[in-house]
Amino acid sequence: MVRDKRKIRLLLSLLAFCFVFAAASGATKKPPLKPININTANSEELQEVPGIGPVTAEKILQMRKSYGAFKSVDDLLSIRGIGKKRLEKMRKYLTVTKSAQPNKPVTRTKPGASLGKAPPPKNEAAPTPAAEPEEPPAVMAGERW
Repeated sequence: MVRDKRKIRLLLSLLAFCFVFAAASGATKKPPLKPININTANSEELQEVPGIGPVTAEKILQMRKSYGAFKSVDDLLSIRGIGKKRLEKMRKYLTVTKSAQPNKPVTRTKPGASLGKAPPPKNEAAPTPAAEPEEPPAVMAGERW
C-alpha cells in the first residue's frame, strides 16, 4: 500500500513537471510594438519578431550583407526555412525602407570636386594641373627611330 502511494506521488509529480515545462516552452515571445526594418535591424531586433530565432536572424543578416538591401518583405522567401505560411505570420511585424548603409557615410559633392580640400581663395590663382606625359608614337614593323 505504501508503494502504491509513492508511485502515485511520483506520477503526479512527473505530470505536474510536464505541465510546467509545456507551459514554459509553449510561451510565445512578445511581438515588437512597431514593425522591424529588415534593412537596418540587428540580430537582437530581428529576434523580437515571432518566428525569427537566432539562426534565422543570422541568415537574414548574411543575405543582406551578400546581396544588399531587401526590396520587399517577400524577399525573405529566398531564405531557406522561411516559407509562405511562416512569412505571413511574421509579415505584420516587418517592414522594408530604403536607407543608407550604416557603414558608409553619404557624402554629396559636385562632380569633379575633390574631397577634403577647400576651394582656393578668389584672389589667388588656382594651381594648374600637371601635364600628363605623352606616349611615344607607335612604331610600325620595319620602321626605325
